[in-house]
Amino acid sequence: MKRFLSSMIDGRGFDIGLVGLPLAFLLTLSGLPLLYNIAMSLQEVDMFSLGSFWRPFVGLKNYRDLFAQPETWPILVNTATFVVASIAGQFLVGFGLALFFWTNFPGASWLRGLFLVSWVMPGLVVGAIWNWILSGDFGVLNFILRETGLIDGNIFWRSDPGFSLWAVIIANIWLGTSFNMILLSVGLSSIPRDLYEASELDGANVWQRFWTITLPMMRSSIGAIIALGLIFTLQQFDLFAAITSGGPNNASNVTQYWAWDLSFRQYDFAKGATISVIMIVFVMIASVVYVRSTRHEVRG
Repeated sequence: MKRFLSSMIDGRGFDIGLVGLPLAFLLTLSGLPLLYNIAMSLQEVDMFSLGSFWRPFVGLKNYRDLFAQPETWPILVNTATFVVASIAGQFLVGFGLALFFWTNFPGASWLRGLFLVSWVMPGLVVGAIWNWILSGDFGVLNFILRETGLIDGNIFWRSDPGFSLWAVIIANIWLGTSFNMILLSVGLSSIPRDLYEASELDGANVWQRFWTITLPMMRSSIGAIIALGLIFTLQQFDLFAAITSGGPNNASNVTQYWAWDLSFRQYDFAKGATISVIMIVFVMIASVVYVRSTRHEVRG
C-alpha cells in the first residue's frame, strides 16, 4: 500500500489510477446490473424472491417459454421493422441534408443548428409533440395530407393497428435525422475537394462523382453511423411510451417496450430479463461493428 501511494505521489502510478477509477465505476454501475440481469434470465423469479440473489435455477427454460409465446414472433417482426425503417429513414434524410448543407450557402450554419433541436430534446417531449402532430382528429399531419389530396378522411395513426408502428417510426426518424446529418457532414468535410475538381475535368457528372468518390470515401463513416443507429434504435423506449404504449393489441410493441411491460406491469421479471439479455447481445454486436468501423476510419 505504501509503495502504491508513493508511486501515485511521484506520478508513476497516475496512469493506473486514471484508468482504474473509471473502469471500477463502470464495472460497478454497469457490470453488476448486467450480471444480475443475466442471472435473473436463468432463474425463477417472482415478487417474493425478487430481492434475493439465490433463486431456483431453471437454465434456459425462460428462453424456451419466451419463444413459445404466440406474441413473441410478431413483436420481433415489429422490432426488426422499426429498426430497419428507422435507420434507413434517418440515414437517407440525414445524408440528403448533409449534402445540401455541404454547398455552404449563406446562413447554412444557422439553419444546420436548427436541425439539432430535435436531437437535444428528451424523447418524452418529442413523443408529446408527435402525439399532437399525429392526432387523428386535429393533427397537423392529417391536415397536410387532406389539403394535398392524398387522403379523404382522417387517419388515426396511434390507434390504427396498420399505422401505429409507423407513427413511432416517423417520430424516431425525425428525432435521429439531425444526428446522422452532423456525422455525415463531418465525413463529407474530410473528402478533399481536389478529387471532385479532377473528376469534373475528366467529364464525370454529379452522379458519377457521387458513386465513385463520395460513397467510397465515406464507407467507414457510413458503417459507424449505421452501427450507432442500431444501438440507439434498440434502446428507444420513450417514443413508444409516449405515443402508442405498444398498442393497439401489440401492433406497435417492440422488444424494449415489451421487456419493461413484462417486468413492471405483469411482474414477470424473469421474462423481462430474458428479453433484455437478447437485446444486449444485439447491442454488443452493433458495438463491435462500430468499433471496427472507427478503427478502419482512423487507419485510413
